Amino acid sequence: MVFESGHPMMIALDIDGTLHVAEDTNPLAHETISIAVRSAVRAAVRSGAHVVLCTGRLAPATRPFLLELDIMTGFAICSNGAVLIDAATGKIAEQVVFDLRTPIAALREQLPGAIFVAENPGIGVRATGRVDDADMHHGEVELVDIDELATTPTTRLAIHWPGRSGQELTEILSTLDLPGIRSLCYEDEPLADLTAAGVSKAAMLERLRIELGVAATRTLAVGDGINDLEMLDWAAHGVAMGHAPASVLAAADQICPPGTENGLATALSTWFR
Repeated sequence: MVFESGHPMMIALDIDGTLHVAEDTNPLAHETISIAVRSAVRAAVRSGAHVVLCTGRLAPATRPFLLELDIMTGFAICSNGAVLIDAATGKIAEQVVFDLRTPIAALREQLPGAIFVAENPGIGVRATGRVDDADMHHGEVELVDIDELATTPTTRLAIHWPGRSGQELTEILSTLDLPGIRSLCYEDEPLADLTAAGVSKAAMLERLRIELGVAATRTLAVGDGINDLEMLDWAAHGVAMGHAPASVLAAADQICPPGTENGLATALSTWFR
């Protein structure tokens, strides 16, 4: 796809590692956004472009970033594309749920000691234990046993496997047959996110793009993670942060400086001042 001249009219921005460089477990990470990045994002908003935050975070953990950046119109995409929220109110505009009974039955046998954290859309999480995770610092946390967890559908199920490696978790999930479910693994840490099949940041962005009436050639995306790969491919112009893994760098049309060097501000400065 050819990126049309003029500034982009729909801008998809990852949060962790893109908007800020603090640990994503920091409950005040939104306050660490640099002055340069704040100014660049606000300039894009002032231009009239649709700035859409796109993240694996749940809605309550995304909302502080919208408030910090004064993004009070439009939408944000949460839970790796499973949830769309109204930027002004934080209320859910759309969600894609899946049943937990079958995956929990398979996973509890294969992952001894794992902690399961299921999104309670718009409210918080229901979890079998506590973990140091951004989604446990925002919204309500309800601790339940695994049998109770399995009774309620969810939009995103996070799997934490303490004491194990990301590679171990990836290998086990790759052998399991979980119909109707997508597994997204992070090989550098023992964490995986499960959503309904077909869910991704890109899929929700495309539905939103059509609804907003934005030409596909006027889309821009910036990200740094494995969960941003499809988003970068979706955009007419995909920008990878300089510190991103090799697979993400290879998927991008452009590589900007790393987050520690205000890479997002540099990328946006091409069009917005």
